Amino acid sequence: MSPSLPKTQKVILIEENGESVDVLKYVDSPTPEITSPHDVIVKNQFAGVNFIEAYFRKGIYPVQLPAILGREASGVVAAVGDEVTKYKVGDKIAYLSTQTFAQYTKIQDSLQAVLPVGKDVSDEKFKAYGAILVQGLTALTFITEAHNVQKGEYILVWAAAGGVGRLLVQLISARGAHVIAIASTDEKLAVAKELGAEFVINSTTEDINAKVKEITGGKGVAATFDSVGKDSFDISFEALARKGTFVSYGNSSGVVPPLPINKLSPKNIKLTRPQLFGYVAAPEEWEHYTSTLLKLIDSGELKFELHTAKLEDYKQVATNLESRKTTGKIVLEIPQ
Repeated sequence: MSPSLPKTQKVILIEENGESVDVLKYVDSPTPEITSPHDVIVKNQFAGVNFIEAYFRKGIYPVQLPAILGREASGVVAAVGDEVTKYKVGDKIAYLSTQTFAQYTKIQDSLQAVLPVGKDVSDEKFKAYGAILVQGLTALTFITEAHNVQKGEYILVWAAAGGVGRLLVQLISARGAHVIAIASTDEKLAVAKELGAEFVINSTTEDINAKVKEITGGKGVAATFDSVGKDSFDISFEALARKGTFVSYGNSSGVVPPLPINKLSPKNIKLTRPQLFGYVAAPEEWEHYTSTLLKLIDSGELKFELHTAKLEDYKQVATNLESRKTTGKIVLEIPQ
């Protein structure tokens, strides 16, 4: 049924919430065990880093402590329960779940958010599948469901050289819309420009709303995809055109304060706070969006930049990510 697994494993653990990365611990923790007939244990090889880990660490999003961090990974099935028929030991999969910053993760065979991967997949693609699911699916679903981007629209993309941002730039541009990319340095804006952004704004040195008015002839943008949160909210709001859509999906600068709903009325603004899992909950949704994403990855149409770090170095990775020193996507290599 299942090979024997080590008693302990290396994980990234938090025992308390904290603003400081010092609450992150690289420690030994009990390896998960098969305790029900529908359990599946995955030996992780790669795990993608997402900003949401910082929100769990800081307590912005609730999590039961102590908690192992991580939301996506690719790995090999290492053990299965007696009634598991969907997977067998040795199968390669990429998947979305909790507790993936670990050598082993236990999931249920009923988990929908699993992508079977052929045994002959290259190491680079296997790494990519473990690193790009959250951000790739986020970008794809948001430009369709949160705001269905149309040809000719002007769209504002914040953090345009980051993980989700650079994917949004490409996907929105491919639809024939005009991307206005925002980033904090000229180097990051150059990346966004290469990926298809028609206009760029340096958030450190330029007046964002003045530039948006200039670019759009005073009309504003059809939608803003804003992952920054507190510091960008008012700017995004002002940048919107009449009947514009505000897609707020991150808190990198802090949580957006409560606002009176009447604030939406003068320009008939639509405000949405989406999360990926709300768009891929049904089997047909998961199938549609993952197949679309894989086609874009395998064809090379969707370009992404992977930076590999070791699991034990996650504290430094988190520091760099939260101080805006990174571009592209960081993936953790899990010790074998």
